[in-house]
Amino acid sequence: MTKWWKEAVGYQIYPRSFLDVNQDGIGDLKGVTAKLPYLKELGIDFIWLTPIFASPNVDNGYDISDYQAIAPEFGTMADFHELVKEAKALGIKLILDLVINHTSNQHEWFKQSCLGKDNPYSDYYIWHPPVNGKEPNDWQSIFGGSVWEYHKGRGEYYFHAFAKEQPDLNWESEQMKKDVFEMIEWWIAQGIDGFRIDAISHVKKANWDTPIDPTNVSAPYQNVTGIDKYLNELSALLRKHGMMSVGEASGVTAAEAPIWVGDDGYFDMIFEFEHINLWRDKTDEGVAIKPFKDALIRWQHAAADDKGWNALYMENHDVPRSISAFGNDAPEWREKSGKALAMAYMLLQGTPFIYQGQEIGMINNEFRTIEDIDAVDSRHLYYRLREEGLSEAEAMSVVSETTRDNARTPMQWNDNHYAGFSETTPWLAVNQSKDWINVADALSQPDSLFHFYQTLIQLRKTHAAFIDGKFLDLSTDNEDVFAYQRFDDKECFTIVVNLSQKVCHETWLSDYQEDNLILSNQSTHNLTTLEPFEARLYRH
Repeated sequence: MTKWWKEAVGYQIYPRSFLDVNQDGIGDLKGVTAKLPYLKELGIDFIWLTPIFASPNVDNGYDISDYQAIAPEFGTMADFHELVKEAKALGIKLILDLVINHTSNQHEWFKQSCLGKDNPYSDYYIWHPPVNGKEPNDWQSIFGGSVWEYHKGRGEYYFHAFAKEQPDLNWESEQMKKDVFEMIEWWIAQGIDGFRIDAISHVKKANWDTPIDPTNVSAPYQNVTGIDKYLNELSALLRKHGMMSVGEASGVTAAEAPIWVGDDGYFDMIFEFEHINLWRDKTDEGVAIKPFKDALIRWQHAAADDKGWNALYMENHDVPRSISAFGNDAPEWREKSGKALAMAYMLLQGTPFIYQGQEIGMINNEFRTIEDIDAVDSRHLYYRLREEGLSEAEAMSVVSETTRDNARTPMQWNDNHYAGFSETTPWLAVNQSKDWINVADALSQPDSLFHFYQTLIQLRKTHAAFIDGKFLDLSTDNEDVFAYQRFDDKECFTIVVNLSQKVCHETWLSDYQEDNLILSNQSTHNLTTLEPFEARLYRH
């Protein structure tokens, strides 16, 4: 029997930026509930909510101060239960973000841990005494600066892989794990269907004398030998309750896929970053298409023949908008390049995820000053670039293009002043592209990107070859073209996508018949010539 999530399409919601019902400038749970019919029309099967828990919001909810409380700006537990109820009535499942590598420094566990070694919570976090009056080692955090922060009251340093306000939990503490696992079971009892597990490849740390790797600052605390003990324990708990699991697993390679995903893996699927440069800190003149294709192909082979399962995505809350990064966000190219990217990834083997606004082709914002930026890592980057000698304009150019805030601008429902997101000033500025990119326009245009995604979703639902079928790479020496087949013993489909703004010639396409073309992003075709960003789907 095929597991439900293999046939499903997910939709990631960043609640803070989705829809503001109570008009305080911040999106809320009632906003998600209000738009469930829209998501049903798109055709998705489950929602992934980024953190909705109590938080000081140093890292927009990924610094949790109370795992079992809804952040007041998002609503109440009653609002959450109403969302679950209404979603299930429409046949939409719900998975939550599980942030268990770290908490907020405002969490009661951490406050207690700071009181000293005699406290019951003393070992819930990673503490180390000073070494020669300084930090225990020279490791660097992902958000910049040392991984160590001194706590005067305890007289020791605590470890943080991310911001100093996000102390890492100590997975060697059996009591800490027991409390975390009880919290997980409490949420399962609220009627959810699974979890996306944040930063889970960081829960094991190397020996403190491990030298840093200047090419990968997180290497000493990323997918470290011995992590399997913790992940097997977590996996057993989730499988016991039939929970769908998606691990965020930076540093995991395709060769390791069978260990991490599948029937015998830690999780049902993982988010890997080989095709997306998550922590970009400089602008690019263009995307290197071949490495992008090669990464997708590598992971298709890694999970083939029941060895595992892929989580397919082009966008999330941590990366710039895909059309701006991989396509062309100019008005004349935006929708066509967006459709090319959609066809390239949506029909691969795996469970596709669509990030809010991706289905209408939202693009990067233009952030003019550092005051416009909310993301803590982008602020760190800006000030580092200024210290390195870049001018304000040069530093802002880098930050504007690379910041995670590009994905966090309010959802563009219409062309009203605040894009239909709110009637009051939003927490983050609305992208002015809302005048020509919005849901209302997308729904009214039969050939819009929204309807293209809708068609791709329906194709997945009606043809088993896209679910359990095999993958065959057809890519030629032309680095700009991504071509592959999905097939089973009943049907075969060929997907051909020009990922560039160049005209590409593929003579082998002369073997294909126009009558077999069932979907494309342009109306006329020269059989062996692919126009810029042209995408084709053949059935034969």
